[in-house]
Amino acid sequence: MGKLVRAADVSDFRELARRRLPRTLFEYIDGGSYGQETLARNVRDLARLALRQRVMRDMSGLEMQARTLGQMLSMPVGLAPVGLAGMYARRGEVQGARAAAAAGVPFCLSTVGICSVEEVASRSSPPWFQLYVLKDRGYMRELLRRALAADCPVLVLTVDLPIPGARYRDVRSGFRGSSGLRNFVNRVSDGLGHPRWLWDVWLRGRPHRLGSIAGAVAGEESSADFLNWISDNFDRSVTWGDLDWIRAEWNRPIVIKGVLDRRDAGEALRAGAQGIVVSNHGGRQLDGVRSSITALPAIVDAVGAELEVYLDGGVRSGLDVLKALAYGARCCFIGRAWAYALGAGGETAVAQMLDTLRAELEVAMVLTGCRSVSSAGRELLDDPAQGQ
Repeated sequence: MGKLVRAADVSDFRELARRRLPRTLFEYIDGGSYGQETLARNVRDLARLALRQRVMRDMSGLEMQARTLGQMLSMPVGLAPVGLAGMYARRGEVQGARAAAAAGVPFCLSTVGICSVEEVASRSSPPWFQLYVLKDRGYMRELLRRALAADCPVLVLTVDLPIPGARYRDVRSGFRGSSGLRNFVNRVSDGLGHPRWLWDVWLRGRPHRLGSIAGAVAGEESSADFLNWISDNFDRSVTWGDLDWIRAEWNRPIVIKGVLDRRDAGEALRAGAQGIVVSNHGGRQLDGVRSSITALPAIVDAVGAELEVYLDGGVRSGLDVLKALAYGARCCFIGRAWAYALGAGGETAVAQMLDTLRAELEVAMVLTGCRSVSSAGRELLDDPAQGQ
Protein backbone atom coordinates (compact mmCIF):
# COMPACT_ATOMS: atom_id res chain seq x y z
CA MET A 1 0.00 0.00 0.00
CA GLY A 2 2.86 2.41 0.74
CA LYS A 3 3.96 2.47 -2.89
CA LEU A 4 0.39 3.08 -4.07
CA VAL A 5 0.05 6.05 -1.74
CA ARG A 6 3.08 7.61 -3.40
CA ALA A 7 1.76 7.00 -6.93
CA ALA A 8 1.16 10.52 -8.21
CA ASP A 9 0.11 9.90 -11.81
CA VAL A 10 -0.42 7.26 -14.48
CA SER A 11 3.31 6.92 -15.13
CA ASP A 12 3.78 5.84 -11.50
CA PHE A 13 1.10 3.17 -11.85
CA ARG A 14 2.82 2.00 -15.03
CA GLU A 15 6.10 1.55 -13.19
CA LEU A 16 4.44 -0.29 -10.30
CA ALA A 17 2.71 -2.59 -12.79
CA ARG A 18 6.01 -3.24 -14.58
CA ARG A 19 7.57 -4.39 -11.32
CA ARG A 20 4.63 -6.52 -10.16
CA LEU A 21 3.61 -8.27 -13.38
CA PRO A 22 5.34 -11.02 -15.32
CA ARG A 23 7.15 -9.58 -18.31
CA THR A 24 4.88 -11.28 -20.84
CA LEU A 25 1.80 -9.59 -19.40
CA PHE A 26 3.35 -6.17 -19.01
CA GLU A 27 4.68 -6.23 -22.58
CA TYR A 28 1.24 -7.28 -23.84
CA ILE A 29 -0.56 -4.25 -22.42
CA ASP A 30 2.29 -1.76 -22.78
CA GLY A 31 3.20 -2.48 -26.38
CA GLY A 32 1.92 -1.42 -29.77
CA SER A 33 2.21 -2.86 -33.25
CA TYR A 34 5.22 -2.85 -35.58
CA GLY A 35 7.57 0.04 -34.66
CA GLN A 36 5.02 1.54 -32.23
CA GLU A 37 4.97 4.91 -34.01
CA THR A 38 1.22 5.39 -33.63
CA LEU A 39 1.41 4.34 -29.98
CA ALA A 40 3.92 7.15 -29.43
CA ARG A 41 1.92 9.63 -31.51
CA ASN A 42 -1.18 9.15 -29.37
CA VAL A 43 0.70 10.38 -26.31
CA ARG A 44 2.96 12.88 -28.04
CA ASP A 45 0.23 14.71 -29.96
CA LEU A 46 -1.86 15.20 -26.83
CA ALA A 47 1.20 16.51 -25.00
CA ARG A 48 1.89 18.99 -27.79
CA LEU A 49 -1.53 20.61 -27.47
CA ALA A 50 -1.29 23.67 -25.25
CA LEU A 51 -4.12 24.82 -23.02
CA ARG A 52 -4.91 28.52 -22.80
CA GLN A 53 -4.63 29.76 -19.22
CA ARG A 54 -7.28 32.23 -18.04
CA VAL A 55 -7.48 33.87 -14.59
CA MET A 56 -9.89 35.88 -12.41
CA ARG A 57 -12.91 34.06 -13.84
CA ASP A 58 -14.85 33.14 -10.64
CA MET A 59 -14.39 29.40 -10.74
CA SER A 60 -16.09 28.77 -7.40
CA GLY A 61 -18.55 26.40 -9.07
CA LEU A 62 -17.63 23.64 -11.52
CA GLU A 63 -19.83 21.22 -13.39
CA MET A 64 -17.87 18.06 -14.15
CA GLN A 65 -20.79 15.75 -14.86
CA ALA A 66 -21.45 14.61 -18.40
CA ARG A 67 -24.57 13.01 -19.88
CA THR A 68 -24.23 10.47 -22.66
CA LEU A 69 -26.60 7.85 -24.07
CA GLY A 70 -29.05 8.42 -21.23
CA GLN A 71 -26.45 8.04 -18.49
CA MET A 72 -25.09 10.72 -16.16
CA LEU A 73 -21.35 10.33 -15.59
CA SER A 74 -19.59 11.95 -12.65
CA MET A 75 -16.90 13.07 -15.11
CA PRO A 76 -16.36 12.58 -18.85
CA VAL A 77 -14.22 9.46 -18.47
CA GLY A 78 -14.84 5.75 -18.96
CA LEU A 79 -12.78 2.56 -18.70
CA ALA A 80 -12.16 1.16 -22.18
CA PRO A 81 -12.27 -2.58 -22.94
CA VAL A 82 -9.00 -4.30 -22.03
CA GLY A 83 -8.47 -7.92 -23.02
CA LEU A 84 -7.18 -10.37 -20.40
CA ALA A 85 -7.64 -7.85 -17.56
CA GLY A 86 -8.26 -10.76 -15.22
CA MET A 87 -4.61 -11.72 -15.63
CA TYR A 88 -3.45 -8.40 -14.17
CA ALA A 89 -5.28 -8.82 -10.88
CA ARG A 90 -7.51 -11.54 -9.47
CA ARG A 91 -10.82 -11.39 -11.37
CA GLY A 92 -9.55 -8.08 -12.71
CA GLU A 93 -12.57 -7.15 -14.79
CA VAL A 94 -14.76 -7.28 -11.69
CA GLN A 95 -12.29 -5.13 -9.77
CA GLY A 96 -12.15 -2.57 -12.57
CA ALA A 97 -15.94 -2.50 -12.87
CA ARG A 98 -16.32 -1.92 -9.14
CA ALA A 99 -13.85 0.96 -9.18
CA ALA A 100 -15.66 2.51 -12.13
CA ALA A 101 -19.08 2.12 -10.51
CA ALA A 102 -17.84 3.72 -7.28
CA ALA A 103 -16.43 6.63 -9.29
CA GLY A 104 -19.64 7.05 -11.28
CA VAL A 105 -18.14 6.31 -14.70
CA PRO A 106 -18.84 3.52 -17.23
CA PHE A 107 -16.86 0.31 -17.49
CA CYS A 108 -16.66 -1.46 -20.85
CA LEU A 109 -16.08 -5.22 -20.71
CA SER A 110 -13.94 -6.79 -23.42
CA THR A 111 -15.15 -9.79 -25.38
CA VAL A 112 -11.82 -11.40 -24.50
CA GLY A 113 -11.94 -10.66 -20.79
CA ILE A 114 -11.22 -13.34 -18.21
CA CYS A 115 -14.47 -12.64 -16.38
CA SER A 116 -17.73 -13.30 -18.19
CA VAL A 117 -20.39 -10.66 -18.73
CA GLU A 118 -22.57 -12.48 -16.20
CA GLU A 119 -19.86 -12.47 -13.54
CA VAL A 120 -19.13 -8.76 -13.94
CA ALA A 121 -22.82 -7.79 -13.98
CA SER A 122 -23.60 -9.86 -10.88
CA ARG A 123 -20.64 -8.58 -8.86
CA SER A 124 -20.79 -4.94 -9.93
CA SER A 125 -23.00 -2.75 -12.15
CA PRO A 126 -23.91 -4.05 -15.63
CA PRO A 127 -21.02 -3.04 -17.91
CA TRP A 128 -21.07 -1.64 -21.39
CA PHE A 129 -20.31 -4.70 -23.53
CA GLN A 130 -17.64 -4.67 -26.22
CA LEU A 131 -18.07 -7.07 -29.13
CA TYR A 132 -16.05 -8.05 -32.17
CA VAL A 133 -17.70 -9.17 -35.40
CA LEU A 134 -17.37 -12.95 -35.48
CA LYS A 135 -17.67 -15.34 -38.39
CA ASP A 136 -19.98 -17.50 -36.31
CA ARG A 137 -23.11 -15.36 -36.29
CA GLY A 138 -24.88 -17.92 -34.12
CA TYR A 139 -22.34 -17.50 -31.35
CA MET A 140 -22.36 -13.75 -31.85
CA ARG A 141 -26.15 -13.77 -31.43
CA GLU A 142 -25.74 -15.75 -28.22
CA LEU A 143 -23.26 -13.18 -26.87
CA LEU A 144 -25.65 -10.35 -27.67
CA ARG A 145 -28.51 -12.11 -25.91
CA ARG A 146 -26.34 -12.79 -22.86
CA ALA A 147 -25.33 -9.13 -22.71
CA LEU A 148 -28.98 -8.10 -22.93
CA ALA A 149 -29.91 -10.57 -20.20
CA ALA A 150 -27.13 -9.11 -18.04
CA ASP A 151 -28.75 -5.67 -18.59
CA CYS A 152 -25.73 -4.15 -20.35
CA PRO A 153 -26.88 -0.66 -21.38
CA VAL A 154 -24.60 -0.09 -24.41
CA LEU A 155 -22.99 -2.27 -27.06
CA VAL A 156 -19.51 -1.17 -28.19
CA LEU A 157 -18.76 -2.78 -31.54
CA THR A 158 -15.02 -2.79 -32.26
CA VAL A 159 -14.42 -2.69 -36.00
CA ASP A 160 -10.66 -2.13 -36.33
CA LEU A 161 -9.57 -5.68 -35.60
CA PRO A 162 -10.58 -7.86 -38.55
CA ILE A 163 -7.09 -9.31 -38.16
CA PRO A 164 -4.62 -8.96 -35.26
CA GLY A 165 -1.89 -6.38 -35.72
CA ALA A 166 1.77 -7.41 -35.78
CA ARG A 167 2.80 -6.85 -32.16
CA TYR A 168 6.50 -7.62 -32.12
CA ARG A 169 6.91 -7.07 -28.39
CA ASP A 170 4.56 -10.01 -27.81
CA VAL A 171 6.76 -12.20 -30.00
CA ARG A 172 9.93 -11.15 -28.17
CA SER A 173 8.38 -11.69 -24.74
CA GLY A 174 7.11 -15.18 -25.62
CA PHE A 175 3.46 -14.17 -25.33
CA ARG A 176 2.86 -14.92 -28.98
CA GLY A 177 4.35 -17.43 -31.33
CA SER A 178 5.03 -20.22 -28.81
CA SER A 179 3.19 -23.49 -28.71
CA GLY A 180 0.58 -23.82 -25.98
CA LEU A 181 2.82 -25.92 -23.71
CA ARG A 182 5.87 -23.69 -24.17
CA ASN A 183 3.73 -20.61 -23.57
CA PHE A 184 2.43 -22.13 -20.35
CA VAL A 185 5.93 -22.96 -19.10
CA ASN A 186 7.23 -19.50 -19.97
CA ARG A 187 4.37 -17.81 -18.17
CA VAL A 188 4.75 -19.84 -14.98
CA SER A 189 8.53 -19.43 -14.86
CA ASP A 190 8.12 -15.71 -15.47
CA GLY A 191 5.55 -15.58 -12.68
CA LEU A 192 7.93 -17.20 -10.18
CA GLY A 193 9.87 -13.96 -10.15
CA HIS A 194 6.70 -12.07 -9.24
CA PRO A 195 5.36 -13.85 -6.15
CA ARG A 196 2.60 -11.35 -5.34
CA TRP A 197 1.14 -11.77 -8.83
CA LEU A 198 1.63 -15.54 -8.66
CA TRP A 199 -0.35 -15.78 -5.43
CA ASP A 200 -3.05 -13.25 -6.31
CA VAL A 201 -3.75 -14.19 -9.92
CA TRP A 202 -2.21 -17.50 -10.91
CA LEU A 203 -3.11 -19.44 -7.77
CA ARG A 204 -6.22 -17.63 -6.50
CA GLY A 205 -7.63 -16.09 -9.67
CA ARG A 206 -8.77 -19.15 -11.57
CA PRO A 207 -10.32 -19.98 -13.95
CA HIS A 208 -8.09 -18.23 -16.48
CA ARG A 209 -10.26 -18.90 -19.50
CA LEU A 210 -11.96 -16.17 -21.53
CA GLY A 211 -15.23 -16.05 -19.64
CA SER A 212 -17.63 -14.71 -22.26
CA ILE A 213 -16.35 -16.91 -25.11
CA ALA A 214 -15.17 -19.93 -23.13
CA GLY A 215 -17.51 -22.19 -25.07
CA ALA A 216 -16.00 -21.14 -28.38
CA VAL A 217 -12.28 -21.51 -27.66
CA ALA A 218 -10.96 -25.03 -27.84
CA GLY A 219 -7.63 -26.18 -26.49
CA GLU A 220 -5.52 -25.25 -23.50
CA GLU A 221 -5.98 -22.12 -21.44
CA SER A 222 -3.14 -20.11 -22.95
CA SER A 223 -2.55 -16.84 -24.71
CA ALA A 224 -1.61 -18.76 -27.86
CA ASP A 225 -5.07 -20.35 -27.92
CA PHE A 226 -6.93 -17.07 -27.69
CA LEU A 227 -4.72 -15.32 -30.27
CA ASN A 228 -5.18 -18.20 -32.68
CA TRP A 229 -8.92 -18.08 -32.05
CA ILE A 230 -8.99 -14.37 -32.87
CA SER A 231 -7.14 -14.95 -36.14
CA ASP A 232 -9.47 -17.77 -37.10
CA ASN A 233 -12.81 -16.31 -36.00
CA PHE A 234 -12.80 -12.53 -36.42
CA ASP A 235 -14.62 -11.66 -39.64
CA ARG A 236 -12.64 -9.61 -42.16
CA SER A 237 -15.58 -9.61 -44.60
CA VAL A 238 -17.70 -7.34 -42.41
CA THR A 239 -19.34 -4.25 -43.97
CA TRP A 240 -21.55 -1.45 -42.71
CA GLY A 241 -24.52 -3.51 -43.85
CA ASP A 242 -23.84 -5.99 -41.06
CA LEU A 243 -24.98 -3.38 -38.57
CA ASP A 244 -28.56 -4.11 -39.69
CA TRP A 245 -28.16 -7.68 -38.45
CA ILE A 246 -26.74 -6.49 -35.13
CA ARG A 247 -29.54 -3.95 -34.72
CA ALA A 248 -32.09 -6.72 -35.15
CA GLU A 249 -30.54 -8.51 -32.17
CA TRP A 250 -29.81 -5.45 -30.00
CA ASN A 251 -32.39 -2.80 -29.08
CA ARG A 252 -30.11 -0.53 -27.06
CA PRO A 253 -27.49 2.06 -28.06
CA ILE A 254 -24.65 0.94 -30.33
CA VAL A 255 -21.25 2.62 -30.33
CA ILE A 256 -18.75 1.92 -33.13
CA LYS A 257 -15.15 1.79 -31.85
CA GLY A 258 -12.19 2.18 -34.18
CA VAL A 259 -13.12 5.14 -36.37
CA LEU A 260 -10.28 7.40 -37.63
CA ASP A 261 -11.74 8.88 -40.82
CA ARG A 262 -14.64 11.31 -41.13
CA ARG A 263 -16.05 9.28 -44.02
CA ASP A 264 -16.28 6.20 -41.80
CA ALA A 265 -17.91 8.36 -39.14
CA GLY A 266 -20.54 9.30 -41.71
CA GLU A 267 -21.07 5.62 -42.53
CA ALA A 268 -21.58 4.87 -38.84
CA LEU A 269 -24.23 7.59 -38.68
CA ARG A 270 -26.03 6.31 -41.76
CA ALA A 271 -25.88 2.74 -40.40
CA GLY A 272 -27.80 3.79 -37.30
CA ALA A 273 -25.11 3.92 -34.61
CA GLN A 274 -25.65 6.23 -31.66
CA GLY A 275 -21.97 6.90 -31.01
CA ILE A 276 -18.43 6.35 -32.21
CA VAL A 277 -15.06 6.04 -30.52
CA VAL A 278 -12.29 7.83 -32.40
CA SER A 279 -9.55 5.27 -31.89
CA ASN A 280 -6.60 3.50 -33.47
CA HIS A 281 -6.82 0.64 -30.97
CA GLY A 282 -4.19 2.26 -28.79
CA GLY A 283 -1.60 1.94 -31.55
CA ARG A 284 -1.95 -1.85 -31.45
CA GLN A 285 -3.28 -2.42 -34.99
CA LEU A 286 -2.19 -0.43 -38.06
CA ASP A 287 1.02 1.39 -37.20
CA GLY A 288 1.82 4.66 -38.95
CA VAL A 289 -1.73 6.04 -38.88
CA ARG A 290 -2.53 9.35 -37.26
CA SER A 291 -3.13 9.77 -33.57
CA SER A 292 -6.65 9.72 -32.19
CA ILE A 293 -6.50 13.35 -31.05
CA THR A 294 -5.45 14.66 -34.47
CA ALA A 295 -8.25 12.67 -36.13
CA LEU A 296 -10.86 13.96 -33.70
CA PRO A 297 -11.61 17.54 -34.89
CA ALA A 298 -12.57 16.65 -38.46
CA ILE A 299 -14.79 13.82 -37.25
CA VAL A 300 -16.54 16.06 -34.73
CA ASP A 301 -17.08 18.67 -37.43
CA ALA A 302 -18.58 16.00 -39.70
CA VAL A 303 -20.95 14.19 -37.31
CA GLY A 304 -20.63 15.67 -33.83
CA ALA A 305 -24.09 17.20 -33.83
CA GLU A 306 -25.72 13.86 -34.66
CA LEU A 307 -23.55 11.25 -32.91
CA GLU A 308 -21.94 10.93 -29.49
CA VAL A 309 -18.22 11.18 -30.28
CA TYR A 310 -15.75 9.68 -27.81
CA LEU A 311 -11.97 9.40 -27.90
CA ASP A 312 -9.46 6.85 -26.74
CA GLY A 313 -5.73 6.57 -27.26
CA GLY A 314 -2.94 8.31 -25.37
CA VAL A 315 -5.02 9.77 -22.54
CA ARG A 316 -2.83 9.78 -19.46
CA SER A 317 -4.14 12.71 -17.40
CA GLY A 318 -7.08 14.96 -16.67
CA LEU A 319 -5.36 17.62 -18.77
CA ASP A 320 -5.55 15.22 -21.74
CA VAL A 321 -9.25 14.74 -21.04
CA LEU A 322 -9.90 18.49 -21.20
CA LYS A 323 -7.93 18.76 -24.46
CA ALA A 324 -10.11 16.07 -26.00
CA LEU A 325 -13.26 17.81 -24.75
CA ALA A 326 -12.01 21.06 -26.27
CA TYR A 327 -11.83 19.29 -29.63
CA GLY A 328 -15.40 18.09 -29.24
CA ALA A 329 -15.26 14.67 -27.58
CA ARG A 330 -18.14 13.92 -25.25
CA CYS A 331 -16.07 11.55 -23.13
CA CYS A 332 -12.62 9.90 -23.06
CA PHE A 333 -12.19 6.16 -22.68
CA ILE A 334 -8.91 5.13 -21.09
CA GLY A 335 -7.35 1.70 -21.56
CA ARG A 336 -3.71 1.43 -20.59
CA ALA A 337 -4.13 3.89 -17.69
CA TRP A 338 -6.56 1.64 -15.86
CA ALA A 339 -4.72 -1.53 -16.88
CA TYR A 340 -1.52 -0.15 -15.35
CA ALA A 341 -3.38 0.71 -12.16
CA LEU A 342 -5.05 -2.70 -12.04
CA GLY A 343 -1.68 -4.40 -12.42
CA ALA A 344 -0.18 -2.13 -9.76
CA GLY A 345 -2.78 -2.72 -7.07
CA GLY A 346 -6.18 -3.96 -8.21
CA GLU A 347 -9.43 -2.13 -7.50
CA THR A 348 -7.83 0.19 -4.93
CA ALA A 349 -5.29 1.45 -7.44
CA VAL A 350 -7.87 1.86 -10.21
CA ALA A 351 -9.99 3.95 -7.84
CA GLN A 352 -6.94 6.01 -6.93
CA MET A 353 -6.08 6.55 -10.58
CA LEU A 354 -9.64 7.76 -11.31
CA ASP A 355 -9.45 10.14 -8.35
CA THR A 356 -6.18 11.49 -9.77
CA LEU A 357 -7.75 12.06 -13.20
CA ARG A 358 -10.67 13.85 -11.57
CA ALA A 359 -8.34 16.13 -9.57
CA GLU A 360 -6.24 16.88 -12.66
CA LEU A 361 -9.34 17.69 -14.69
CA GLU A 362 -10.58 20.01 -11.96
CA VAL A 363 -7.30 21.95 -11.91
CA ALA A 364 -7.29 22.18 -15.71
CA MET A 365 -10.85 23.49 -15.77
CA VAL A 366 -10.23 26.12 -13.09
CA LEU A 367 -7.07 27.43 -14.72
CA THR A 368 -8.59 27.62 -18.20
CA GLY A 369 -11.81 29.23 -17.02
CA CYS A 370 -13.95 26.27 -18.10
CA ARG A 371 -16.92 26.11 -15.73
CA SER A 372 -18.62 23.09 -17.30
CA VAL A 373 -17.39 20.12 -19.29
CA SER A 374 -20.34 20.64 -21.63
CA SER A 375 -19.08 24.13 -22.49
CA ALA A 376 -15.51 23.08 -23.31
CA GLY A 377 -14.56 24.29 -26.77
CA ARG A 378 -11.57 24.99 -28.95
CA GLU A 379 -11.06 28.38 -27.32
CA LEU A 380 -9.48 26.44 -24.44
CA LEU A 381 -6.57 25.48 -26.68
CA ASP A 382 -3.72 27.92 -27.18
CA ASP A 383 -3.05 28.00 -30.90
CA PRO A 384 -0.08 30.29 -31.61
CA ALA A 385 -1.37 30.83 -35.12
CA GLN A 386 -4.42 32.60 -33.71
CA GLY A 387 -2.41 34.92 -31.50
CA GLN A 388 -3.59 36.09 -28.10
